[in-house]
Amino acid sequence: MAGKRIVVDVLNGEASFPPPIWMMRQAGRYLPEYREARRQAGGFLDLCYNPDLAVEVTLQPIRRFGFDASILFSDILVVPHALGRDLRFEEGRGPLMTPIREGEVDELDGEAFHVNLAPVYETVTRLRKELPDETTLIGFCGAPWTVATYMIAGHGTPDQAPARLFAYRAPEAMRRLLNTLAERSAEYLKRQIAAGADVVQIFDSWAGVLDEASFEAFCIEPVRLIVESVRREYPDVPIIGFPRGAGALYDTYRARTGVTALGLDWSVPWTQARKLQAEGAVQGNLDPLRLVAGGRALSEGVDAILSELGNGPLVFNLGHGITPETPIAHVEQMIARVRGASAK
Repeated sequence: MAGKRIVVDVLNGEASFPPPIWMMRQAGRYLPEYREARRQAGGFLDLCYNPDLAVEVTLQPIRRFGFDASILFSDILVVPHALGRDLRFEEGRGPLMTPIREGEVDELDGEAFHVNLAPVYETVTRLRKELPDETTLIGFCGAPWTVATYMIAGHGTPDQAPARLFAYRAPEAMRRLLNTLAERSAEYLKRQIAAGADVVQIFDSWAGVLDEASFEAFCIEPVRLIVESVRREYPDVPIIGFPRGAGALYDTYRARTGVTALGLDWSVPWTQARKLQAEGAVQGNLDPLRLVAGGRALSEGVDAILSELGNGPLVFNLGHGITPETPIAHVEQMIARVRGASAK
């Protein structure tokens, strides 16, 4: 029988203190054992598609830190890659793709989609067997808007101007692209759940660059389609939505998309965060640079989150992914601070 998976309970609205904890990008370049596994793989995509090594790097932070949740090691861009788009990763530059043109949107090839992603599903299956019973397993995908920004520009950009211009100049092509990504992303999440994921998270890392109308069309609507599709088959699986940088637009995101819980970035004010938590579970929202700094800055950041949000359903996390230069000792300091906290 599975152990009590506290992250699942909290995401469903149960308050727990100290709160459960995990970190976005917790398997990654700040760990020497990860760097060794990536060296063995030969490249980042090779690591994502190698179940032996993907399982290993997913388990590394659980062995080292004992987090309450483990998130599948993969990348948001495996979805367009599985649809036939080229993808490579270069050190210091990140993901690189051939920019998709308006006329190519309807040529995305989904025939071998699940075959191409079979190594990911195998990784999830093996993780659920190898993780401690009490450790929640989180699957994930990128939100259609964020994935589309990389497909359109071919690389990361500071403000996603290429994708925004594409949407203004070719709105119907953008709608079709987002709908295709929503449909396929929902299938991807459902396969992860079938393989053993307890929770899924939708990462919309570039939600914060859009105006209100575009946020509605490009962020809320595609995520709503994903959530509806997943819920038809898995109504009880918690879904975390993370529209990073959404600001005031966070306020209606949960109700309009149907996600169970909200991932908060570090810029969300406490008054807003408390209001959002009153409507359901929240996750976050430590500034990753406090974790890099350590010491007093880190302790104050942890204490503020626990003081402001610790009485309600909270999954302690960062407000974005951990950065490669983060000292391991600071991660240990953060965990000790959270788990050693006393209820007030």
